[in-house]
Amino acid sequence: MHRSFRLPTSRRSLICFSLAAAVLVGGPVLAHHGWSWAEGEQMELKGTIRSISMAPPHPMLMVAATDGKLWQVDLGNPNQTARSGFTGDTAKPGDAVTAIGNRHLDKSKAHMKAVRIVLSGKNYDMYPERIRTN
Repeated sequence: MHRSFRLPTSRRSLICFSLAAAVLVGGPVLAHHGWSWAEGEQMELKGTIRSISMAPPHPMLMVAATDGKLWQVDLGNPNQTARSGFTGDTAKPGDAVTAIGNRHLDKSKAHMKAVRIVLSGKNYDMYPERIRTN
């Protein structure tokens, strides 16, 4: 005689609810990573570093642009950033910086993902395969 095993309805509901919650909560986190949130065109941002964070999920700079607007500039993940040569000691607040990368699709956000950072004439390429030159 073959018996099939079925979870009680309350247990199945709990599992379905848990999976749905994981997708809803995890969706924005997953959407942030990658490039889907950024424009395809690249831009150049010149300014002064206000702060540096090397914390995961990716290092970032806060940059005061020449027009005074404060930008969040995401670098590569920690390994990519380290491979580029950029470390927590590479720059300091007050340093002039040029960031080349893709800005957020939402123009109300001063936020970009850098493919290259330039400090004192030295390039730090976070995503060398994505750098577009004219």
